[in-house]
Amino acid sequence: MTDAALIKTFRVLARHGYAVEISPYFPSRVACATSQYYGIAGCGTLVVLEQTETGINLFRSFDWNDSLFDVTWSENNEHVLVTGSGDGSLQIWDTAGPSGPLQVFKEHTQEVYCVDWSQTREENLVVSGSWDQTIKVWDPLVKDSVSTLRGHESVIYSTIWSPHIPGCFASASGDHTLRIWDIKTGRANIIIPAHQAEILTCDWNKYDQNLLVTGAVDCTLRCWDLRNIRQPVHQLAGHSYAIRRVKFSPFHATILASCSYDFCVRFWDISKPDSVLETLEHHTEFVCGLDFSIHIPGQVADCAWDETVKIYIPSCLTVLHPDCED
Repeated sequence: MTDAALIKTFRVLARHGYAVEISPYFPSRVACATSQYYGIAGCGTLVVLEQTETGINLFRSFDWNDSLFDVTWSENNEHVLVTGSGDGSLQIWDTAGPSGPLQVFKEHTQEVYCVDWSQTREENLVVSGSWDQTIKVWDPLVKDSVSTLRGHESVIYSTIWSPHIPGCFASASGDHTLRIWDIKTGRANIIIPAHQAEILTCDWNKYDQNLLVTGAVDCTLRCWDLRNIRQPVHQLAGHSYAIRRVKFSPFHATILASCSYDFCVRFWDISKPDSVLETLEHHTEFVCGLDFSIHIPGQVADCAWDETVKIYIPSCLTVLHPDCED
């Protein structure tokens, strides 16, 4: 185990972190979706933080009457975010606006566990996945969902837009499958039985439109080439409990990070036989949220049930970017 360089910590009192995302517009701004009572009961708070040279300060906070499980920044408005909640709703927030949501979408009948804003800015779409086994696609300017997609046979934990292909996203579910969807047809073109366990997370490689990674309750990460889905091209083992979130680096095609219920964040290089680059144990509870900065090479934000958000550059990535500043 090694130590990350220059860890900055912000404590969110009486709130447990579920998801964190760094702004695509402001390098210093980070959003965190949190829940009271570990997300089992109580309300939720969206916390927007501002990173400074000396630490992390609270920029805005927004309360909701149920747990918040995920957050995504708008790709066409630097002040707007979307969260997903335990009451089956999505909320649109404006960091430059009122304390309440600009709009609330309520169609899911159970917890909304994942939300993602399309990276193709002309599309301006949000995808959400729910415990009600449905996926919905939303235009934030339209009251009702654009489409509802069905096919998964269990809870949907992760929905992630392709950064390469318009109208395409991936989903991961408790039914052990990774699915690749086309919103034009409303169907999954590819279905991969990716693990023999619940899949809690997935992500697209930023440099290869055919490469995705999944993380599951079986404690493994698997990388999949969509041109040959019979077996994974990489399998990464090291976590001792379920993997909650996985992210590919925006700066390196072969580097990814994962966080787990084992309190750890791990960094991997899939181009090396011994893939583990670094393991960080700087949390004292489940680590649920994880994101790479697209502005500062190597910078990472994470959040956990221990009420903390941490921003840092792991030592393994500091070596790759010796000139970057935290």
